[in-house]
Amino acid sequence: MKKAVILLSGGLDSATVLAMAKAQGFAPYALSFRYGQRHDVELRAAARVAASLGVVEHKIAEIDLRLFGGSALTDSNIAVPKARDVSDIGTGIPITYVPARNTIFLSFALAWAEVLGAQDIFIGVNALDYSGYPDCRPEFIAAYEKMANLATTYTDEANQKIKIHTPLIDLSKAQIIERGLKLGVDYALTISCYDPKGEKPCGACDSCLLRAKGFAENGIEEK
Repeated sequence: MKKAVILLSGGLDSATVLAMAKAQGFAPYALSFRYGQRHDVELRAAARVAASLGVVEHKIAEIDLRLFGGSALTDSNIAVPKARDVSDIGTGIPITYVPARNTIFLSFALAWAEVLGAQDIFIGVNALDYSGYPDCRPEFIAAYEKMANLATTYTDEANQKIKIHTPLIDLSKAQIIERGLKLGVDYALTISCYDPKGEKPCGACDSCLLRAKGFAENGIEEK
């Protein structure tokens, strides 16, 4: 089986991506991050998902993006937007955007892929039902993949090419959930909330609203 590094946050999207990678025959190595996020409950969800879907190994990288701030997810003094109209989500860049987060996460994934001898990295970015983040766009992924193939000894000496897989990039949240259910993803193990109260999602942040919309469009009321 070919090895692949899967970025696993513990949310709905990354759980689906992990299931997709497994269905494609990859041996999955899951990578999560404790980066100073206010919703670090997602790491416990990531561990549950990793165990449920049977990864080869699950690593949690420790970094602290609170050093820079600039996001409601890493600065407790900035409020997470709540109860926005769903139609407004995706217009403009919200304060929950974490500066350069996907660039940083992909760099860690690239380093691990080089050590593993893996050519494939999976990330659950989405450019349809998403929160308006610039590092979720296809143009960003294409540019990063080009850079990755110039950046490592692995790609230079072994003549291997790194491929960044974005299987959710043009799917709606409803389509993502539909595909995940067919692959046996247990979404009860996941959490998508930006501002949970203990283990419970707030139900009102952008991520919670998009998640609820996706389940509703599948005719499912999440418990």
